[in-house]
Amino acid sequence: MRTQDFSAGEAVSPSLAERVVAWQRTHGRHDLPWQNTRDPYRVWLSEIMLQQTQVSTVLAYYDRFLARFPDVAALAAAPQDDVLALWSGLGYYSRARNLHRCAQAVMEQHGGAFPRSSAVLATLPGIGRSTAAAIAAFCFGERAAILDGNVKRVLTRALGFSADLSQASAERELWACAEALLPATGMEAYTQGLMDLGATVCTLRKPSCLLCPLQQTCVGRAQGEPTRYPVKTRKLKRGQRSHALLWLEQDGRLWLTQRPDSGVWARLWSLPEYEDPAALQRLLAALPGQGEALPAVEHALTHFDWVLQPWLHELPAGDAAARAAAQALLPAGRWVSVEEAFEMGLPAPVRKLLERHGG
Repeated sequence: MRTQDFSAGEAVSPSLAERVVAWQRTHGRHDLPWQNTRDPYRVWLSEIMLQQTQVSTVLAYYDRFLARFPDVAALAAAPQDDVLALWSGLGYYSRARNLHRCAQAVMEQHGGAFPRSSAVLATLPGIGRSTAAAIAAFCFGERAAILDGNVKRVLTRALGFSADLSQASAERELWACAEALLPATGMEAYTQGLMDLGATVCTLRKPSCLLCPLQQTCVGRAQGEPTRYPVKTRKLKRGQRSHALLWLEQDGRLWLTQRPDSGVWARLWSLPEYEDPAALQRLLAALPGQGEALPAVEHALTHFDWVLQPWLHELPAGDAAARAAAQALLPAGRWVSVEEAFEMGLPAPVRKLLERHGG
């Protein structure tokens, strides 16, 4: 049951937005590379990169991405493999694929100019309602509510909103509250302020309530347990997977295969993967050369934990017959040097594996 009832036209504190704006202008973040611009390409890129990813991780990727793709036309014209290569290690690779598709849609459907309204922005690939609102607010001054994970945390605590956000009806109600709280002016500072509060003050486990501009009226703080918000009872059951990876090498080159168009790590380049370790051992027994098991790699994804057991096998140097025999048993791919592999779109654990043992 909710601590307090809310409706779309009801703002719990009329000055909430004013306090967020004042706090942001004094204490918020102002020196991030995607701030102080109204270029929707740069804002959009940052918003996509920041989904599920911390600012500290995004910073290096953002600058490198802009150096390679300075505008939406350059990104749209690039091969998707080049986009995935630059995204390698950032995770959640569907973001990169949608980023590329969205750039192409902006070029083909909107003449290379991002739409100015959140409603139209939300029709583009990979841009949801909250991301569309952020772009429209930062770049075009639209009064549109955002509701990413950080903002949900700030608002549910400030309002004492205890409806279960695993229910669609509660999610709609919180959206209505977010819209009711919008200020008449200062949308850019308000939107950034909510993001900054969630990222730096109203954190998941240890909120710094004494530094928060909303502390005097925050229901969660008044109750003495702000971390009970937001409420979301439905939790995903994490699965477990265990696969083997084959690192096959000859003359300083290794065999990489491109993963399917859908599923985990779609279209990234990776070492051949085997669900059945015994099948891999039978393949290795048929190949000349020698090998060894490398330390297992543990990798956590959104819905499951993955244990990857790499096997390093080196074919005899200069043996073309051995190489041909191996290729006949392997999924389609290509021979590359470790240096060349680092220029391709690699899953983070594969990249780390090559960094650790590729020298």
